[in-house]
Amino acid sequence: MTASISCDASDMSALIEGTARVVAIREGIAWLEPEQGGSCGGCASAAMCGSKGIGTLATRLEARRFPLADAADLAIGERVVVGVREDALVRASLTAYAIPLVMMFALGALAQAMDGRDAITVVACLAGLAIGLGLSRILARLLTARGEVTPQLLRRVPVPLDCHQEHR
Repeated sequence: MTASISCDASDMSALIEGTARVVAIREGIAWLEPEQGGSCGGCASAAMCGSKGIGTLATRLEARRFPLADAADLAIGERVVVGVREDALVRASLTAYAIPLVMMFALGALAQAMDGRDAITVVACLAGLAIGLGLSRILARLLTARGEVTPQLLRRVPVPLDCHQEHR
């Protein structure tokens, strides 16, 4: 299979790659679960990431599944390498974290400057956070709809030869 990628050669160096396994195929869309890297569990936030936490293993893995469109020729159980452009990852991070925080601080600072009472400032901060989360959700949907943060199929992971198989 040859993966069609819309990035040119200069974009290829700016891809963040990861390995995933095909767990389901429905209506031409392959559902993948990312595989843990060798460094998983070794960082300071390992207890908070998707690889650990509360719930059963099946629940956590299902929550990490993501769709890959136009991949109907993949088979369940197959391992693939997917990539996301580096700038898309930065854009998604800013959307998820910066917008809510900026809105929270901006409304809090505005309320503090206008009124000065702590209770009003706290309420304004909470309102700003809620507005920021809403804006983030809208922007995330737009980014997803335009395909800017969608993983792209790069290649299949070759199946290793079985050492016990006779080669003819």
